Amino acid sequence: MKPILTPEQAAELDRATQLGGALASDLMERAGRAVARACVDLTGGAYGRRAAIVVGKGNNGGDGLVAARHLARWGMRASVHLMGAPADLREPAATNLQRLLAETRADVRTFDPDTLRRELSRANLAIDAIFGTGFRGFPEHVWAEAIGLLNGSGVPIVAVDIPSGVDGSAGAVVGAAVRAELTVTFGAAKTGAVLMPGADHAGAVRVVDIGFPDELIKADTFLLEPADVVDALVARDPDAHKRASGTLVVVAGSRSVTGAAKLVASGAGRAGAGYVFVAAPVSALPVIQSGLTETVFVPLPETSEGTVATAALGLVLEHLDGAHALAIGPGLTQHPETARFIRELVRVSPVPSVVDADALNAFAGAPEALADRKSDAVLTPHVGEFARLSHHPAADVLGDRLAMTRELARRVRAPVLLKGSRTVIAAPDGRVLINPTGSPTLATAGTGDVLTGAIAGLLARGASTLEASAAGAYLHGVAGMLAGRDNGDSTLAGDLPGLLPRAIELVVSQA
Repeated sequence: MKPILTPEQAAELDRATQLGGALASDLMERAGRAVARACVDLTGGAYGRRAAIVVGKGNNGGDGLVAARHLARWGMRASVHLMGAPADLREPAATNLQRLLAETRADVRTFDPDTLRRELSRANLAIDAIFGTGFRGFPEHVWAEAIGLLNGSGVPIVAVDIPSGVDGSAGAVVGAAVRAELTVTFGAAKTGAVLMPGADHAGAVRVVDIGFPDELIKADTFLLEPADVVDALVARDPDAHKRASGTLVVVAGSRSVTGAAKLVASGAGRAGAGYVFVAAPVSALPVIQSGLTETVFVPLPETSEGTVATAALGLVLEHLDGAHALAIGPGLTQHPETARFIRELVRVSPVPSVVDADALNAFAGAPEALADRKSDAVLTPHVGEFARLSHHPAADVLGDRLAMTRELARRVRAPVLLKGSRTVIAAPDGRVLINPTGSPTLATAGTGDVLTGAIAGLLARGASTLEASAAGAYLHGVAGMLAGRDNGDSTLAGDLPGLLPRAIELVVSQA
């Protein structure tokens, strides 16, 4: 897994590296040169090209000045636009301004909108070196104007470390923010450029080594890669039979909501579960059965509204004896008696559980009750379910998804997977995994049920709750991208299970 650093962790890495003997000027030199090299790669050469570099007052601006010097020395026409007086520059950026003026013929001037607009109109690319990863809030006045000119120029923009205007911690964008084609970052990716909407502004992210020792990179957040998924794909033994390949019990559905159980079961089977039971209210089973041919069915006692009754508990526990995992929640409804059944089943389940949808709603406002369990579990809420469970407003959850998910995982003593673009998965020990896969085609009803099934299928095959969550989210995202290629916005949740084998094959080939 690739480490991801918060702004505070990045600053500490810089301090620790300098305490170890590295000079700040050397780190800036390597960073700026790496940015310049990326620019030349983007334009296909230096000679005869033009670059406009917008420079702030901090180290980010210093990196931009170094990049301008190298580009100018390699034959690119560089125009540098300072967002302040030269005297405002701090060291070692100030020294790099003097080197730029002494060693090149770069055009350096204080920011003027008309001048920047003119230079951008004839540039081949622009460098955003305005704000660093510590930025919060929103740009104002000339800062916002410069960002607007960059975005409106139509030329490719290379951002230094993070696009200016993006919150370096949460990836939030509350005002003007640079939309880069490429972001060059140092040592490790930064959270603000990995989380949405910051990731959408960052474009491709290139991590470069500028001399930070690996042992000093202290990360607790990581970006998932194909190799992490392959590690969770537990291989079947040569003599395996269906029950040994992973037996899963799915408790889902009601008389009024029958599709969810089908999607969970299909997702689990395509993720490799060998034997899937669907336990659902007796009146719902005929409809559910019509769409599943490989599944075994368990008719459950029901309430007068066609939801699971508390009397079903013993029957479900009988089927969990010998099973490997439980998936519970989709389509169960929030009927009070069904909620009581859910709370007790999650508490006493002898096998690991994927707790989703209405199973989460059964614990609304009382997440600590989920910590009282016999077995492992993973929670898979979307933002609304997360807000109801944690008793935090949805806006707060969206405002800092990392911190919120990390806190809930600690409270429930289980991994929590917060769905969304760039799904966040937090472990109880404070580690956070970010899934980079996905597609807007997944923004349709039922795709979360397929995800629940995929995770549960991997869990039944022997992966841990954290491994199954990470791999399930990654594969689900890849399946969504494949569905987008095949069907575009006409994609339905039912298209995804059949694409999971292709997703697995693709990810294994990339590992």
